Amino acid sequence: MKNLLLIGYLDIRESLRAKWFYVYAFVFGGLMGLFFISGITDSVVMGFTGLSRLLLVFMQVTIIILPIFILITTVKSISADRESNVLEYMLSFPISLRAYYWGKFAGRFVTVFFPVIVALFIGVAWGMAKGGDLPWAMITLYSALIFSLCTVFLGIAFFISTLVKSHDIALGLSFTVWIILLAFIDVALIGLMMQNRFSDDLIIAVAMLNPLEAFRIGAIALFDPELTVIGPVAYYLLDSLGHTMLMIYAVVYPILLGMGFSVLGYLAFRRKDIL
Repeated sequence: MKNLLLIGYLDIRESLRAKWFYVYAFVFGGLMGLFFISGITDSVVMGFTGLSRLLLVFMQVTIIILPIFILITTVKSISADRESNVLEYMLSFPISLRAYYWGKFAGRFVTVFFPVIVALFIGVAWGMAKGGDLPWAMITLYSALIFSLCTVFLGIAFFISTLVKSHDIALGLSFTVWIILLAFIDVALIGLMMQNRFSDDLIIAVAMLNPLEAFRIGAIALFDPELTVIGPVAYYLLDSLGHTMLMIYAVVYPILLGMGFSVLGYLAFRRKDIL
């Protein structure tokens, strides 16, 4: 455990020295500042006002930016260490493969999760200063959704990083994964399946296997419990799962998927020629 925490600490220090971390933090902090300047908390769109409106816009930005930032900054975590011989140097010390791998995972999770949560709570503080109500349940659930989104894409990134030896190939695969998941959020998947006359149940089931779609549905359900903005699909989801189970699925499924990918990555890392 001591070595695991040490590797995690070293990864955090390494991330703080890298330019990508400050770009990453600036993007979310800058976007939140832009929201304040543009007066989003004072606007009314589709019935959402104040903090609800701010969180709704923040959700829309998060679902696009957060996954690709996590993938491109994390996917070369192990592959870059292997190419630069840092991995060989680290393993020359009495550090197990398990401590190295999960320490890197824990350290990188802190660096990708912390700036987003800080930006979120800055927005909440601003909304409260403007006289808005504090929706604790909404903020807690949204924080859990961000946690799950970070977990799933971190797991995918580590899985890719252990499979390839070149970080250039790892970056290419990360972009491919992001584009596929983003393209199949709604329109592409549903349009393709309806064109081939697949059943509606299969369309919705496959769509909900996409962690981005699970995050999106869960985030929408925070602001619109009836899911009216997604049309007739809402009736199927609410009748099949109900609002509570839908929120549990949106949080738990990406976490389990991300941990599954991270475990597969660890098994591949342990069994293959790591150097």
